[in-house]
Amino acid sequence: MSNVYEERATMIAAGELQSFGPFGREHCKNHPNAVNLQLRQLQPASELWSSDGAAGLVGSLQEVTLQEKKRECWLLRKGSSVDSDEMEYDEELYAAGNMVIWSKGSKSQASHVYKAFTVDSPVQQALWCNFGIPQKKKDEQEILEQTVCIVQSSCVNVHSVTGKDFISPLPFQVSNLWPTKFGLLLELCFEHTTVCFSVIREPLPTVFSMLHPLDEIAPVVCRPTGLFEAARVQYVSDSTMKIVFSNCEPSIVMTYDTVQCIHSVWALRKVTPDEQSTVLKCPEQAATPQGLMPPSFLTTHLRNVSRMDSPGSPFHCHALHNQNRMTSSPGLHSRTHSPSISSMAALSRSHSPGMAAPSFSVAARFNMSYHSSSPRGHSFLPSPNSTANESVLVQEMEPIVPDLCIEQLWSETASSHRSMSCQASKVFITSDLCENKYLCFLVESHQQLRCVKFIESNNPSQLIFASVATIPAKDAAPLQDIDAMLVLEANGSLVLYTGVTRVSKVFVPGLLSPTFSLSNHVTHLSTPMDSVSTPAKLSSSLSLLHSLPVGQVAMPSPVSELRGSTKHHETSWLGDYTFQQSVPYIHALRDPVSSRVTLELSNGTMLRITIPEIATSELVRKCLQAVRFILPKDTAMKVLIKWYNIYNAPGGPSAHLEWNLFVTCFMTLMGYNTERLGWTRNLHFEVPLSPVIAPKKARPSDTGSDEDWDYMWCSDYHRQVVFRHACGAVSLESTDTSGCEESLSSTPALHLDPSAPLFPHIPALFYVLHLLYEELKLDELQRSGGRSLVGLLQQLARYWDLQLEEYIDLYWRDYPSFITTFKESCIIDQAQMEQMLRPSFLRAEPPCVFSWLSSCLRGEEVAPFPYLPGICERTKLLVLSYALYIIGDDNATSVDVSKYLAKLSAGGFQCVQSFNPCFSSRPSCMKPDAPNESLAEKLVVWLTSAGFTLKDLESVPFGVALPIRDAIYQCREQPCSDWSEEVCLLIGRQDLTKQAHKVTVAKGKTVSVTTTEAEEEEDGMTDLNQDVIGLIWSQDLRVHEARRLLQSSRPVRVSVVHLPEVSDHEYIEEKENKLLQLCQRTMALPVGRGLFTLFSYHPVPTEPLPVPKLNLTGRAPPQNTMVDLNSGNIDVPPNMTSWSSFHNGVAAGLKIAPASQVDSAWIAYNKPKSPELANEYAGFLMALGLNGHLTKLATLNIHDYLTKGHEMTSIGLLLGVSAAKLSTMDMSITRLLSIHIPALLPPTSTELDVPHNVQVAAVVGIGLVYQGTGHRHNAEVLLAEIGRPPGPEMEYCTDRESYSLAAGLALGMVCLGHGSNLIGMSDLNVPEQLYQYMVGGHRRTHAGINREKHKSPSYQIKEGDTINVDVTCPGATLALAMIYLKTNNRSIADWLKAPDTMFLLDFIKPEFLLLRTLARCIIMWDEILPNSEWVSSNVPQVTALNMHTLVSEDLNMETLAQAHDYIIAGACMAVGFRFAGSANSDAFDCLVRSFVSNPSTGHYNLQTCLSMVLLALSMVMAGSGNLKVLQLCRFLHKRTSGEMNYGFHMAHHMALGLLFLGGGRYTLSTSNSAIAALLCALYPHFPAHSTDNRYHLQALRHLGVLAAEPRLLVPVDVDTLKPCYALLDVTYKETPWYEETTVELMAPTMLPELQLLKKVKVKGPRYWELSIDMSKGTQHLESILSRDGILYVKLRAGQLPYKDDPRGWKSLLAPNVNNRNSEVRTFKPEAISTFTSDAALVSFAEYFCKASESVKHKQDTLALFSAILYECVTQENPEMLPTYIAIDQAVRTLEQTEMCETFALWQMRLVLELCESRVLQHRLREGAQGRGLLLSSEFLPVMKTSADGTLDRWLTGDHVLRSYMSGQSLTEDMLSNMLACFLVYHSIPCLSKMSATHLEGSTSFPELLLKFSQLGIPVRALLRLGPLLLGTAGFWTGQLAC
Repeated sequence: MSNVYEERATMIAAGELQSFGPFGREHCKNHPNAVNLQLRQLQPASELWSSDGAAGLVGSLQEVTLQEKKRECWLLRKGSSVDSDEMEYDEELYAAGNMVIWSKGSKSQASHVYKAFTVDSPVQQALWCNFGIPQKKKDEQEILEQTVCIVQSSCVNVHSVTGKDFISPLPFQVSNLWPTKFGLLLELCFEHTTVCFSVIREPLPTVFSMLHPLDEIAPVVCRPTGLFEAARVQYVSDSTMKIVFSNCEPSIVMTYDTVQCIHSVWALRKVTPDEQSTVLKCPEQAATPQGLMPPSFLTTHLRNVSRMDSPGSPFHCHALHNQNRMTSSPGLHSRTHSPSISSMAALSRSHSPGMAAPSFSVAARFNMSYHSSSPRGHSFLPSPNSTANESVLVQEMEPIVPDLCIEQLWSETASSHRSMSCQASKVFITSDLCENKYLCFLVESHQQLRCVKFIESNNPSQLIFASVATIPAKDAAPLQDIDAMLVLEANGSLVLYTGVTRVSKVFVPGLLSPTFSLSNHVTHLSTPMDSVSTPAKLSSSLSLLHSLPVGQVAMPSPVSELRGSTKHHETSWLGDYTFQQSVPYIHALRDPVSSRVTLELSNGTMLRITIPEIATSELVRKCLQAVRFILPKDTAMKVLIKWYNIYNAPGGPSAHLEWNLFVTCFMTLMGYNTERLGWTRNLHFEVPLSPVIAPKKARPSDTGSDEDWDYMWCSDYHRQVVFRHACGAVSLESTDTSGCEESLSSTPALHLDPSAPLFPHIPALFYVLHLLYEELKLDELQRSGGRSLVGLLQQLARYWDLQLEEYIDLYWRDYPSFITTFKESCIIDQAQMEQMLRPSFLRAEPPCVFSWLSSCLRGEEVAPFPYLPGICERTKLLVLSYALYIIGDDNATSVDVSKYLAKLSAGGFQCVQSFNPCFSSRPSCMKPDAPNESLAEKLVVWLTSAGFTLKDLESVPFGVALPIRDAIYQCREQPCSDWSEEVCLLIGRQDLTKQAHKVTVAKGKTVSVTTTEAEEEEDGMTDLNQDVIGLIWSQDLRVHEARRLLQSSRPVRVSVVHLPEVSDHEYIEEKENKLLQLCQRTMALPVGRGLFTLFSYHPVPTEPLPVPKLNLTGRAPPQNTMVDLNSGNIDVPPNMTSWSSFHNGVAAGLKIAPASQVDSAWIAYNKPKSPELANEYAGFLMALGLNGHLTKLATLNIHDYLTKGHEMTSIGLLLGVSAAKLSTMDMSITRLLSIHIPALLPPTSTELDVPHNVQVAAVVGIGLVYQGTGHRHNAEVLLAEIGRPPGPEMEYCTDRESYSLAAGLALGMVCLGHGSNLIGMSDLNVPEQLYQYMVGGHRRTHAGINREKHKSPSYQIKEGDTINVDVTCPGATLALAMIYLKTNNRSIADWLKAPDTMFLLDFIKPEFLLLRTLARCIIMWDEILPNSEWVSSNVPQVTALNMHTLVSEDLNMETLAQAHDYIIAGACMAVGFRFAGSANSDAFDCLVRSFVSNPSTGHYNLQTCLSMVLLALSMVMAGSGNLKVLQLCRFLHKRTSGEMNYGFHMAHHMALGLLFLGGGRYTLSTSNSAIAALLCALYPHFPAHSTDNRYHLQALRHLGVLAAEPRLLVPVDVDTLKPCYALLDVTYKETPWYEETTVELMAPTMLPELQLLKKVKVKGPRYWELSIDMSKGTQHLESILSRDGILYVKLRAGQLPYKDDPRGWKSLLAPNVNNRNSEVRTFKPEAISTFTSDAALVSFAEYFCKASESVKHKQDTLALFSAILYECVTQENPEMLPTYIAIDQAVRTLEQTEMCETFALWQMRLVLELCESRVLQHRLREGAQGRGLLLSSEFLPVMKTSADGTLDRWLTGDHVLRSYMSGQSLTEDMLSNMLACFLVYHSIPCLSKMSATHLEGSTSFPELLLKFSQLGIPVRALLRLGPLLLGTAGFWTGQLAC
């Protein structure tokens, strides 16, 4: 028999033959480009023949030169796109002429262009490459950017998939580019550079790397391994080394040494710091005195020279250094490393014309070490002037730092016939069926494919290279998907190899045309001279003659063969030869993708073929995996190859017969005679099978040959047939079973053939296949496979001394009716038994996964369950899930895996130490365990991390899946808010999934009721989300009112009564004066509007930002005539509108949300054309800074704007960039600001004429950039600047107050909240100095750098040496307040107390009292209380006592009144700051009561105080839209006469803007930074008119935006994506003022400040509960709030939203809640749609729950289904519906005794055991909400009773069960299905265990109980079996005794 198993020349058929042409070629033909012409000439000859006829062909062939032939090239690869629906597609990159076409196509979809590129010069190479973009955070993985690189002669164009384009200039000619894991490798081209190097002996680096298109090109270093060069690191500078291959995973490069003719493999990796320093350190200069050439030569060359002929390439400015790597356009960044201009100039001068071609030095830039083996002289011939300028040039010595290093791993041994050796033309990596990896390279000169086996070691960069094997080959191509490669042999035949093992020949149908025989083909070829027409082609044709075969061997072959021919060069003979009617043969292979490859035929046509897979059926694939896992590698390889050949024989079986074929092949290899086994004999095949199926291939030729007959005559099959007839065996067709049995009994018993290759491994194979069977049992979709596998397993278990009885018993219990049909067993004699290798892991007791899970549920001890890693993954998953959730072992999935799983290995069991990589594939889902995390949560998170999804859960059998569903249901009820998207998907909470997915909701359409569409456009307030606003303020139109008050784009109404005595001219003047008054208000509106529309708009990148115009005209009723200020009737202040335009620009810019897509180009695009809009644009720039977008503005543009010298633009820009870089200490911004602040410039610097307001803005900018940093130098300068004296030449004389205030605010910001902890500033005496500035006194002498400037005093302002308190006091007061903010420092606060004597009160401006009170209160932050008593307590006694009755006539009533009112206003402001954004009702009431109305104060003072109190109120109620405050604002809005100036209007409308901050989405924060911003914005001195900046710069009013934070939480229904109402429970943390409290809010609502909160929870019952816990940090809630505050919520089934049903009376669940059964009865299937929108459930109700004609007789079924559906829907677990129905089906099948497999009963048993499990009962008792199991409480007992009843009825009578229990052998008819059902359902162990406990001998019930408990049989089984074993009477008496 041994010859049966011998290897034989086999053959497989290739599939899917189709002709191939690159898609790009077709596409290019339509391109309007000269390339068409060339392509027309490039068409294959066959195409031209058909179109033009012979004459045209000759003409076109003469035009095509070899160069043109080269110009077309293409690459193919397997598509790799995440978002594509196509599972598998091919991508093609085609380059021709100046074009590159990237196309995609698959089986189901025709090829289509994905991207097409056209470049300026011919494309030299096009390739795909992935560049890594490193992330800012260290632990983040770098993002890979997929790109296409197009190489031209002078540059590389890089186009990324995301749409970014880069142009990287090439500083030298490049011969080739190679894509690697890290980026591109560039290989220097030597043809062009040899001239330059002749001067210098030191070689230049030859290989360079580019890690990103914006990075500098850096040389690659190498680390060779050799005896003599002990790991010396050096640049790759060997010009004889050529790269022939690069690969990403593993990251290797292969090179070829052209001198030594050796191939080497190198690992490519990032360079280490040590290697960098080694390479960069300077060489010993002493040794080579003239070794240093001017170092800049090479530098300049590398950076400037693109080609030899153009040394001054314009591209050098693009090669950005990696410090500036950014993704924006490359031209905008300054070069850190560009050569200085002087050295460039010197360089150009130093060269004589003869040296125009650049010569380079390596020494300076590349520090080559000069240890060369040959003693070369290092002196060279410099150009005459080069040394003269050396001193100038040496300054740029900085070398390029290398990025990558190649480390040698392997070199081939030098070949003996070196003269013939040649560089590899093709290199690839392939793996074989046993997962060995090979690096293969094709050496054409030897017609050899050399395969080097390599192993990946623990260190990923180190590969271990083992043996080298050579395969004779003319060409080869890897087939990755099937772990094989296709080899074209020298004779032209195709052979398939896996690794280095030959599999079979490949038959390509249709390649050998039947009309030609091989002989005339060869004859034709051997006389190509006939067709040679021109002498020019003679030589090439002659050279060909030598390579043709001399003798021809007639041998049958599937593919026409050319023996011994070398690969032919594509010279013209092929073209000429086309005239001969030759047979095309395969002459090359190209473009392998997956299992497809292109055959290039000799006539130029290309065919694409597919090599078939090893298996298509999932079951066979898994069996092969298991076989490969357990067998030794060489045996496994033989088996797999044998199977591959049998399966893919031409005309082989179809897919559904694959399993039968597999069984037959497999058993034959084990030594079975499958022809003699009854069950395998009856397996049907389409082809007759021999013991080893190796049929001769069908030939397309009609005429057979004698050899075919000989082949058949000698075949094993022939011998088998003869042998079978001799033995009198029956033929295949016989179906007469009686005949079968006779013949079987007449033949000798079946023997196994011990010489079979798999015979020794039968036990091991049996065991792994059994484990595979257990795995298949856990997948509903693979059940049929399990049944097929059982047939094979039972046969293997039937031989072998009956040691595997328990296995057969297990299979019989699973498939009782199926297994009893098998009877044959094989006999193996003892000698053969010893040849079998019995593995240690094969136990007599079969592992059964259901029994293991059942033991878990019953709380028994469990042994580790065996599993095959990588094959039985579901077994592993479910076993560990039970261990975690049922056993309750927290560490089951991490530390204690080995307790529950035994990993099988070829040598036996291993303990499972840790995770399989597949389980940690998604580390993002795993989070550090919270100590109180429940088991359910752990299970769900772990399952997700293992990649388990809902779809997988559906295929888990219902009984096994129930605990997992239970855990999921628990988590669904109370999920964790910060779980990943995958976890939320698994627990079925779409609301959380969407939240995790970070999708923003579509903006609701802004439909306004009151205004028309034309007006909508222009008022700038159209972008608020009306849906949300409609929910927040649903009862009234307050938002419309606020909008009406704040609009400034329509003319105002000017109503003046025309008195009879007033002339027309005077009347017009009167109207215009009235309009002027109204314009004061209009000009102040934008400040408020900016706050109102804050961050509400996402701009379109292609459109400019719409800016509403500021309308300063009026309409006079009744004729509605136009009133204009430009008529010249009245005097209008000059530049009146400049600041209001600025504010209007800020308001428009503040609309832009921080999350918008804004870039530098768009900002510049918005620049207006007309100069009068410049102020508006200045405001727009400031707004962009406030919302963080100005950081994207390129430095170039900033410089551009500042050089224009436009004052407003400078102010806006400086404040904007400072706000955008808040607290960053950014040096570039610091430099920018310092230029505008004389005090920060060195004393010797040129005096710059900086406008005063720009200085003020710059000073505040310093404060913003250094906020909270406590920067010593800046603090010192700013402290001095508060008291800057006026200079002699009128400098610093005007508007000094605003500068001093700005310095004070800036100082306060720099030292914000530091209090007395100002590190390193004790010598400055900051508080004392500020106190002096506040109260006055002698000026101190100025220390510091600026003392020179202040020597001569001012000639106009005579202040002497005292401090002018009126100038310095406000700044100093606020600086003190900010430095000591919230420190509760009483000593400092006492300095700020209001004076308590009338004398001192007279000395202080009332305004300063307000500031002092405010400052004192915010220092004593914790003492601020929201009540009137506290407010009044700030008023000094002298004022309080004398307010109403003057005690003494010395007192000035007016002074007291003003002091009182200002102090009260200051205290109110403090309350406003303390409770900003809190909507605190006590604070609100307190402030409303504090409104002052003391007429003796004076109108201006009273108005100021009122404005401040109103602002305080708005701060407290910020974003709430409170009606009372709105009424106050509206009242003040209407007052335009008298002293209501521009500043008061600004204050009132700022209050209105704060009240509706961001359209109700934002409110104010009370952080230190926010308070600093609010102090700048709400400084209590407002401008008197629109150009007034004397006391405070108007632009600072907008800084209040920095205090805004989003705190509106908007519930959005996840199904409709519409905002909705939802109840929230908000829990406050405990504080000194109140205990932990929970308040109920109806969202959308403003949340309190997040640091005050402990928890936010969405309450039931209408929506699924969801809680956000703040104890883990506020980041999650912050991210929700920053994304428009959207919190996704999901409506529960049967509930209606609050909007439709405010009181909850309309819900279907409202009636009859208590009486559940009546409710079930009244449930109509039609009502399902109100509970759920799930299409599957609605259809279920439609088809299974409605009575119709066809199902009238099944009313009870309909009722049951309706009840089940109602239960599932109301309990919100619709996924349980299939489980209910499966249980019902199982019980029905059992009742009808039709159960031929016990699978469903197993699941029933698991469900019952879960319900009874102690673990679960205990857990439910402890559970918070006392929730029952998932299954309805009524349903399960009913089903259990029904099943019990059926089995009990079967028990009655004389019973087969008794014989089974007593261990008697049972006949086939006794082994009924019901017996198996009973044994499974009642957990009765197998016979061998039963007989070991001697149950029969038991006499009493207690004894039986004890034995049963030892066997693990439950009591319910004992109650049934007891009467059988003890006899009925004995049983009951025993029980009574118990």
